[in-house]
Amino acid sequence: MSPVLAGVLQVLALIAALALAYRPLGDYMARVYSSEKHLRVEKWIYKGIGANPNAEMRWTAYLRGVLAFSAVSVLFLYLLQRVQGSLPGSLGFTSIDPDQAFNTAASFVANTNWQSYYGEQAMGHVVQTAGLAVQNFVSAAVGIAVAVALVRGFARSRTGELGNFWSDLVRGTVRILVPIAVVGALVLVACGALQNFSGIHEVGQFMGGSQQWNGGAVASQEAIKELGTNGGGYFNANSAHPFENPNGFTNLFEVFLILVIPFALTRTFGTMVGSVKQGYAILATMATIWIGFIALMMWTEFHHGGPAFDAAGGAMEGKENRFGIGGSSIFAVSTTLTSTGAVDSFHSSFTGFGGGLTMLGMQLGEIAPGGTGSGLYGMLIMAVIAVFIAGLMVGRTPEYLGKKIGSREIKFAACYILITPALVLIFTAASMALPTPPNSMLNSGAHGFSEILYAYTSGANNNGSAFAGLSADTQWFNTTIGLAMLLGRFLPMVFVLALAGSLAEQKPVPATAGTLRTEKPLFTGLLVGTLLIITGLTYFPTLALGPIAEGLSS
Repeated sequence: MSPVLAGVLQVLALIAALALAYRPLGDYMARVYSSEKHLRVEKWIYKGIGANPNAEMRWTAYLRGVLAFSAVSVLFLYLLQRVQGSLPGSLGFTSIDPDQAFNTAASFVANTNWQSYYGEQAMGHVVQTAGLAVQNFVSAAVGIAVAVALVRGFARSRTGELGNFWSDLVRGTVRILVPIAVVGALVLVACGALQNFSGIHEVGQFMGGSQQWNGGAVASQEAIKELGTNGGGYFNANSAHPFENPNGFTNLFEVFLILVIPFALTRTFGTMVGSVKQGYAILATMATIWIGFIALMMWTEFHHGGPAFDAAGGAMEGKENRFGIGGSSIFAVSTTLTSTGAVDSFHSSFTGFGGGLTMLGMQLGEIAPGGTGSGLYGMLIMAVIAVFIAGLMVGRTPEYLGKKIGSREIKFAACYILITPALVLIFTAASMALPTPPNSMLNSGAHGFSEILYAYTSGANNNGSAFAGLSADTQWFNTTIGLAMLLGRFLPMVFVLALAGSLAEQKPVPATAGTLRTEKPLFTGLLVGTLLIITGLTYFPTLALGPIAEGLSS
């Protein structure tokens, strides 16, 4: 079987699996967030944290809950790393330096999982499980909760109440993420992934000598890192490591875990607003971009010219033989179009255009299908922008799902889409202008610039993957990327929840003959075009200095 055909068959198998899970999972999540009943374990949690799960919250109270919980999480994870040397199960590792501890705490709480350290050489069992793995669950649950709050803003009327953050957080963790992650971990263990709490072992090498390996709860963390679109690796090689991702099947299974909740949330959205066709329109937009990016990535990686590429059957540098170009392309596109920092290949070794596609996927806002929750609310924000543009073209007040999009709503949406590009471009420019940061670049010229651009694109968009040519464990990068991750995660949430509150207060507007049909293919095309144009106008000049220049010169 040719490598190209194998890659195509993997995409088709993945689409079939996602299609089978789409309706039952989407409907189940809608029931989870619409139910008035609480499980016994949930009641214990509410009692322990002193929360009233039945109290409705306006957007300001909901936001306070998000920010307060996240601030406490950052502080707890920071302190856990700083005292690691005194904890049991530390494997002899010392405490993490202050700047790196801040960067890691910000990273995992912001659902980014950017790592400027070697996992197997820095973090003991307690920090990995009680710290990092726990944040993989709750940070993902926070993203889903904010998305559900925005959906309620569209679904409700004449009220500013968006539900209860603590209830949404606990339900998302207990009823959705934990059960699926348990099943996912069992599948990975059955396929050869590591799961233990062993110490450090001396392992002989094939060519002589030895090296040290430590075990850990790898499969369980691998499952939730993908399911929650987190991405942090137990080992430095991340999902290219055989202990995390043993073979071609687990590689495809991990991509399935990454995509299943973000895609299924479109069904949840359609069910909660009372029109599954609206969910299908958002799904079609996400799927169009995802499939298009995979096709482009496979084309540039399979058909790049040169004797070395021809001999290898494509651009195999930096890719694992057990995954091949097809599996690596699917993984790279799926992780950079979602807020997942997991990698099974060396993105810095992709072709110039291939590396540019990974950056562009993040710069779209990671909405195809995006992170758990963040992809849905990001796409709904872009839908608001699209109907506003359509209203300008026909001279009619824009409406979406029966809600008027006035100046207040469009200001919230505009602020949302401006925050991340501002963070990326300002920090990238500062890093290139200052004398010290460029010393961390492995390469000079266009590729070196791409390394820094990729780092801040990944951090501010809460992705977490790296071009892997940048030495980012410095005070400058640890601090600035940490700030980019926190601001890129929580500032947009302010405007998402403010928009949700504004929409929930409105009285529904009945549809008329002049209302834009947002469940039709025409709107899907308009939404795709809006995404590409806004992103292109924002990032094209910067991309032209890095990956585009490199691709044209190769």
